[in-house]
Amino acid sequence: MTLTEQLYWGGAALIVLWLVAFGLALAATRNGVVTPGPATQEIGADPEPPGVVSLLGNHWRGVEHAAAATLLDLAARGFVELRQPGNDPARSTVHVTGAGRAAPGLTPYEQRVLDRVTARAVNGGAPIGAIAFRDDKRAAAWNAALRQEIVAEARLRGLSRYRFPLLLSRALMASGFVPGVLFAAAVVMGGHSVRGAVLIGAAPGGALTFLLGKALGERATPKGLERAGHWAGLRAWLTAHEDFPQLPPASVAVWDRYLAYGTALGVTSLTGRLLGFDSGDRRRVWSSYGGTWRPVRIRYPRLRPGFGCSTSGLLQFAAAAGVVAAGLCAFAVLRQPDWTVAAHAQSGGSLRRPGLVLSAGWVGSALLGLVVAGKFRRWTLVLAFLAMMPGNFVSGSHGWFVDAAAHKGPLPVELAAIAAFGALAAYFLALAFLERREPDTITGEVLRMESRKGKRAARFLVLDEGTTDLTTAWALPAASQGIATGAQVRLRVSRGTRTVRSAELVRSAMPEGDRVKAPKQGASS
Repeated sequence: MTLTEQLYWGGAALIVLWLVAFGLALAATRNGVVTPGPATQEIGADPEPPGVVSLLGNHWRGVEHAAAATLLDLAARGFVELRQPGNDPARSTVHVTGAGRAAPGLTPYEQRVLDRVTARAVNGGAPIGAIAFRDDKRAAAWNAALRQEIVAEARLRGLSRYRFPLLLSRALMASGFVPGVLFAAAVVMGGHSVRGAVLIGAAPGGALTFLLGKALGERATPKGLERAGHWAGLRAWLTAHEDFPQLPPASVAVWDRYLAYGTALGVTSLTGRLLGFDSGDRRRVWSSYGGTWRPVRIRYPRLRPGFGCSTSGLLQFAAAAGVVAAGLCAFAVLRQPDWTVAAHAQSGGSLRRPGLVLSAGWVGSALLGLVVAGKFRRWTLVLAFLAMMPGNFVSGSHGWFVDAAAHKGPLPVELAAIAAFGALAAYFLALAFLERREPDTITGEVLRMESRKGKRAARFLVLDEGTTDLTTAWALPAASQGIATGAQVRLRVSRGTRTVRSAELVRSAMPEGDRVKAPKQGASS
C-alpha cells in the first residue's frame, strides 16, 4: 500500500472514529426523563416566568408560544391590558398601561416583548393581530434573539445547561478537520492542484461540523427536571378544565397568570394562535396608516400576464404570442391529409403517424414562441418530448388523431388556441401602449415585501394608501434598494403592469428589533 493510499484510509478511519465518539457523546448527554408531578394548581411563591416554562415544557428543544405567554404574563401583572370589544376574540386590542411605560425590573426577553407591544400601540392601543411582523427575516431574527434571552434566564436559574461541555465541543470541532488534512495531503502527493486539495480537505470537516452544530443545544439540569415535573402537574390541572383551551386573550383578567402558563405549556390553543409574534398572515395585515387601525386584505397577482414587465418585455411577449398564433394558423391551413399514413400501412416506427404529425406542429409552434419570448431553456426540450408522447404512442387506423389529421382546415381546438394567443398578443400590445403614459404618483405605507422565484424577478410590494381595505401588490424591480416594511414611500407606478417605476422615501421604517429608544436627557421638546 502506497503512502497516498495510507493517507486516504487513515482519513476514512478517523471519520469513523469521530462519528463513534460523536454518537457516544450524544448518548451520554441525552436529556433526562421528566416525571410529571400530581395535578396541582399551585404556582409557587417565586415561580419561573412563563417564558422559561415554555422551554421546560418543550423539553429544552424550543420556546414555542413563549412570546404570547410573556405578553399574557405582562397583562396579568398590570403592565399591559387586553380588551375584547365584541364577540370575536381576533378583534381584541392590547394597550400599554402607566406601569408598563415604567416597567422596572423586567428580564431582557420580557422587555423585548413589551417593547414590541409599545412600538405597535403608539396611539393608545393596537389590535392583537398588529403585533405580528410584516417581514419574515425580521420575525425570525426577533424570535431567535428572544430564545437566546430565555435560555440565558433558564441557565441563570440553574434549570438548563449546554448539552456538550465546552471542552468536548471544541475537541469534536477541532478533530473534525483532521481527516480533511490527511485527504488534502494525499491529493497533493497524488500530483493534483492545491485548490483541489483544499476543496477535498474542507469537505469532511464542513460536514462533521454541520452535524455537531445541529446537535448543540440545551439539556436539563437535575433542578430543571424537577421543576419541569411540577409544571407538568399544572398542565394536567389546566387540561382538566374543558373550556380552558378556547379561552380568549382578554380572559387573563379572570384567570390571571394561569392563562400565561397555560399558553406556555401549550394548553390554550386559541390564545397561542391569536397572539402571534411571527411573520403573520400574508393576506391580511393590520395597518394604522390613515389614523385608525383596520385589517387590509391583500391580493397577489401571481398569474396576471405582464405583471412587472417593461415596455420592451411586453413587446417581446406580444411578438411571442403572435408567433404562436401565426404558427398554429399556418400549420392548420397548410396541413394536408397525405402528410400522414395509417398505422397499419407502415412500420410501428413511422414518423408520419397522425398523432405524431399533429403533436409536432403544435409543439413546434409553442417552441418558436418560447424562443421569441426568451424563455427557452434546456429542460424545455424535455417537456416538448413529453408533450408529444400521447400522439406518438397512438396506434390503429381509427381514433381522434386519425380523424383530426384527415380534417381539412383548422380544428376547433386549433381555432380556440389561435384566438387565445391572438388575444394575448393584443393584450400585451395594449399594455405596451399604456406604458407610454405618464406614471401615476401614489403615497402610502409599505405593509409587506416578498421575493419571487428568480433573482431578476420583481418583488411584491404591498402598499396601503389609507383609502381602502383591499389592496393589490405592486411589482418592485429586484434592483431597488432602501425600501423596507413600515416605511412611508411615494411611488411612481404604471397601473397596467402594476410596476413601480421609481420610489421616494417619505419616512423611514422603525429600526430592526422595534426597540423604543428613550429620549436623551436634556433634549429639546
